[in-house]
Amino acid sequence: MFTDKLIEKINEKRSPVVVGLDPRLQLIPHMVKEKYFKKHGKNFKAAGEAILEFNKTIIDNVYDIAAAVKPQIAFYEQYGIEGLDSYIKTCRYASEKGLLVIGDVKRGDIGSTSKAYSNAHIGKTELEGELLEAFPADAVTINPYFGDDCTKEFVTDVQEYKKGIFMLVKTSNPGSSQLQDLISEGKKIYEIVAQMVNNWSRKNTGKYGYSSIGAVVGATYPEELKTLRKLMPSSYFLVPGYGAQGGTAEDVVCSFNDDGLGAVVNSSRGILYAYRNKEKGTEAEYGKVARQETIKMRDAINKALEENGKKYW
Repeated sequence: MFTDKLIEKINEKRSPVVVGLDPRLQLIPHMVKEKYFKKHGKNFKAAGEAILEFNKTIIDNVYDIAAAVKPQIAFYEQYGIEGLDSYIKTCRYASEKGLLVIGDVKRGDIGSTSKAYSNAHIGKTELEGELLEAFPADAVTINPYFGDDCTKEFVTDVQEYKKGIFMLVKTSNPGSSQLQDLISEGKKIYEIVAQMVNNWSRKNTGKYGYSSIGAVVGATYPEELKTLRKLMPSSYFLVPGYGAQGGTAEDVVCSFNDDGLGAVVNSSRGILYAYRNKEKGTEAEYGKVARQETIKMRDAINKALEENGKKYW
């Protein structure tokens, strides 16, 4: 089961950190981009290869600190087939280095289409009697707003292939309140979605008591985190919004249960592009600086957990 493996990685590395691999070409070191622009010209092939080198360097510097990486597929899709090739190779490389891979794909649709998405990202695709893997990932994010008939297609593959899903419940962006905070029958929409997640979670727990059907809950809403932790006690939380979006170690403590487990915290820009702060290092040291920021994040979260009586190690 995915969550069992995730907890074991967290314990092994003493780290609930997830590094988000969101490659923004304009922020990648000039020396990396120029190497491939000179080789291929300014095209998608050059972009894809520059992204892959950048990602590999980040992975090489954080694989022993982070529990998982989370590539956001949109940053790859915008470069077409070459970008998706970089996404696939990034996922495989991270797996080879012992990291779990959470594909941030936010898929969801009606039943048959949802099944195709699930086949692609956590299941397998049938081709003339053969079952083939399209995109390698241990878990993915999904949009549950099509309801249970969308979700069940992913849950089937979670069970069959021992994968995981994180359903969008309360996202970290400022505009999330426009829809997610609306009231229906006395409850906020995100609370209703949380109950749906919990119904699936309770039926799919692993040996550590946690489910591979989890929730995305932003670090930028600590009060909502407290409420949602109670509503989904056995669900693992994927918590974005740490660092560049304003979330702190103290903000995310409430996403963890009393055993110090139950959540992983993601940072993307704050780690990947920390080298752009000239006080932290040079362009050539972007991997080293990313490592330093990952250690800093891990230690801050662990300290906050310990101070709040939630030590997991």
